Amino acid sequence: MAQSHSPEIDFEDATQQDLVVPPTLISAAQSFERKGNSWFAISQLPSDLAITIDDVTFHVHKYPLLSRCGYLEQIELNPSISNHGYEIKLQGIPGGVETFETVVKFCYGLPVSLSPTNVALVRCAAEFLDMSEELEEGNLISKTESFLTFVIFSSWKDSVTVLRSCQTLSPWAENLQIVRRCCDSIAWACQESVGEQSQWLNDVSTLQIDHFKRIMTSMALKGLRGEFIGSCIMMYAEKWLLGNDVEKNERKKELKWSIQQGRRKSVAYENEEQRMIVESLVGMLPHENEAVSCKFLLWMLKMGVVYSISPALVSELEKRVGMVLENASVYDLLIPNGEQVKSTEDRTMYNVDTVQRILEYYLMNEDQQQADQSHEKTNVTKLLDSYLAEIAGDPNLSAIKFQAIAESLPHTARLCDDGLYRATDIYLKAHPTLSELDRRRLCRIVDCQKLSVDACSHAAQNDRLPLRTVIQVLFTEQVKLRATMNVKQEEANMNNAELQEDNGSSTKEEIKMLKVELEKMMMVIEELQRDYLNLQKDCKNMRTNQNALSGWIFGWKKLKKTTLFHGKISENENTEEREKVKNMRSILGFRRQSMS
Repeated sequence: MAQSHSPEIDFEDATQQDLVVPPTLISAAQSFERKGNSWFAISQLPSDLAITIDDVTFHVHKYPLLSRCGYLEQIELNPSISNHGYEIKLQGIPGGVETFETVVKFCYGLPVSLSPTNVALVRCAAEFLDMSEELEEGNLISKTESFLTFVIFSSWKDSVTVLRSCQTLSPWAENLQIVRRCCDSIAWACQESVGEQSQWLNDVSTLQIDHFKRIMTSMALKGLRGEFIGSCIMMYAEKWLLGNDVEKNERKKELKWSIQQGRRKSVAYENEEQRMIVESLVGMLPHENEAVSCKFLLWMLKMGVVYSISPALVSELEKRVGMVLENASVYDLLIPNGEQVKSTEDRTMYNVDTVQRILEYYLMNEDQQQADQSHEKTNVTKLLDSYLAEIAGDPNLSAIKFQAIAESLPHTARLCDDGLYRATDIYLKAHPTLSELDRRRLCRIVDCQKLSVDACSHAAQNDRLPLRTVIQVLFTEQVKLRATMNVKQEEANMNNAELQEDNGSSTKEEIKMLKVELEKMMMVIEELQRDYLNLQKDCKNMRTNQNALSGWIFGWKKLKKTTLFHGKISENENTEEREKVKNMRSILGFRRQSMS
């Protein structure tokens, strides 16, 4: 059998190349034309083979195809009913009708063009048809392999294009290592062109998740920095989970609505593909803490809740967030509650259990590092107090859960309890029917000694607080007042001593003015001391008049459910105690102004 030899091809000239196979004497065809749903080889010889793919029939000659396609040579040919030739029905050929058209033209020696968009399709079809060198030198398998090697794999742009075409070629493209080689090509190109990395991120993010994952894996194996891999993952997630600018706005609204409603399956674009994307992206996150932002991790956690990803991956995200929690914001922590509950009344808007686990991971990581992280502690404390203020208005949030999340951090983590007091007050205001016992328990989380002067002043006048908490605040103010009086006394003594030392050098008028100021200060201190003793006496009397006490250190009489939330006092309450508390508030408020 005479063999045809195709000319050498310069694969470095362009990414599109015409392959010309000289026709044999028997198989010469002038052209190849389509009429309706049929293709015809225009030749001096009548066609003797009809090959049907889907609903399209190719009327060709048996020899040029069978001489190059081992698959067609091995299958049984059925006599044609319509003419004197044979017919075959092909099923499952990669690329379908369009790719087979290229194969037929190649077999006839007609010019065909290979490009990044079709070379993978033609390569897989050639493999399916067994167009190897054993049948003819320069057959289609070797031609397409040369084009892939010398043209495609030397360009990351072309490799991305080929990968995109491989999305419909499973498992052929995988078995022929086209996907792997494209991924390696992209990874190598990225490693060598650090300055141009951002240029191809958009192209890579257009690939399907399986191929994108292969590229990221190849990059990691080649030692690329975790920060760069992380940036690729973040861009991919933004593109596939939010879409373009218009889609982003709509999907953000839908996601926000889903979060507010606390429903798992209320997002219009929810489907299995999104769940698989989220799980894949979480699974390929680099181990370095700085690889992706805390904001991104929490966003992925929200998406994981919405799309119900596996619990193991949710736990992994929680751990990762706990390691960089100091970089989070309050909004990032507002994770939708996707848990199944028995009734609507038991459903909270936000998932506080997840945040509590994140805090536990944060504390575990902090203990392991054993480093000075006082600044981070301050950030996390402020973050938690702000988070408590955000969730406090949820009518379905129980006092037990609120208290549990508030006590997640150790008592020593807070230098000031103003933020915690504010969140607690918001909760009490949003839950007016809270039992007296729950209100007492809730207020225990606030350390009155860590409240600022302004917070103490507000708490002393706050009728939403239990009476015992108000008394505790007043006692705290007494202690602070006593400390202030001691400071004032020391200042007065120092001024008096300075006056005695400076008698020889100061004028009589200056000495007289200083003595007047000193006398005024001493009078204020004496008044403060008398008020302080009176307050102590009143508090002592109030303590001794109470019995059958529980819960609090000052032992006040157990209160019935009242309208304290609205600032009213029940007739059954001890009005004398309320009056004394009111007097204590007035005295302390007046003395604070005097000392200022």
